[in-house]
Amino acid sequence: MSKADLPSVLVLGDQPEPRLGALTGRARVRFVDETSLASQLPSADVLLVWDFTSTAVRGAWPESGPRPRWVHTVSAGVDHLLGPRLVASDTVVTNARGIFDQPIAEYVAALVLAMAKDLPSTWALQGRHEWRHRETQRLAENRACVVGSGPIGRAIARTLEALGITTALVGRTRRDGIHGTEDLDPLLASADWVVSVAPLTDATRGMFDARRFGLMRPSARFINVGRGQLVVEADLARALAERWIAGAALDVFEHEPLPPDSPLWDTPGLLISPHMSGDTIGWRDDLAAQFVAMYDRWEAGQPLPNVVDKERGYVPGG
Repeated sequence: MSKADLPSVLVLGDQPEPRLGALTGRARVRFVDETSLASQLPSADVLLVWDFTSTAVRGAWPESGPRPRWVHTVSAGVDHLLGPRLVASDTVVTNARGIFDQPIAEYVAALVLAMAKDLPSTWALQGRHEWRHRETQRLAENRACVVGSGPIGRAIARTLEALGITTALVGRTRRDGIHGTEDLDPLLASADWVVSVAPLTDATRGMFDARRFGLMRPSARFINVGRGQLVVEADLARALAERWIAGAALDVFEHEPLPPDSPLWDTPGLLISPHMSGDTIGWRDDLAAQFVAMYDRWEAGQPLPNVVDKERGYVPGG
């Protein structure tokens, strides 16, 4: 097979460049940026969205004519891709499900421990050379509500339960071991910890608002490692300032990077991190290896894993 006959793999974003050497001689790999994406899509068989912060695919996707048969994004969320034209097409969309489960679960556990044991204050007091004895929170017999029942949510639940925290998982529909959305409000009212890791859909956008924060216990803490748009940030800031809840941690935001003048930086009781909960040393290599393994299956005509239901906006099931 000549080089011209090889499948064309278009890669959106190249910093740092993914390790795709295993595709040498099997695909023509081309890198594009947002400005050239639209002109290159009709000639591509596969689109690898390496820059998972880009929303360019939504606007660049062709309304008709040739287009990639498969789009893969190196992220768990797919809302940045799913414009109406891509949803309506017969193109298969897959995500990086499986890569981030345990790292995010570990990060959530670290946040829970840090807040329960008041580690931010300990570090600040050390910087001031100030010895101040305090009592901290015991986690055993606490209750957590994890909103989002996919692999990441399940990994978070397992990790929190290892700390002695009784955990309820909430998904879109009630099934064995999973609560439905109709159970969410009473679970919020009894939880010590609320963890948001739901996919962003029309049904979940802004789901954590003043009403939901008002349901939570004054001693409860809220953590969002899902999508920033799940939270009405002004309502969370108010809930913290008025002590409706005891604290919160956000790793994702409606607008990223978080602007320096955002009032969230100075919101009392809020711990901010820059969208890093799933990013461990070597994670980019893991993402590239996952794509190569999926390309092996695509090349052989085998079914792909992690296929997104484009209407729902996530990978359904297990």
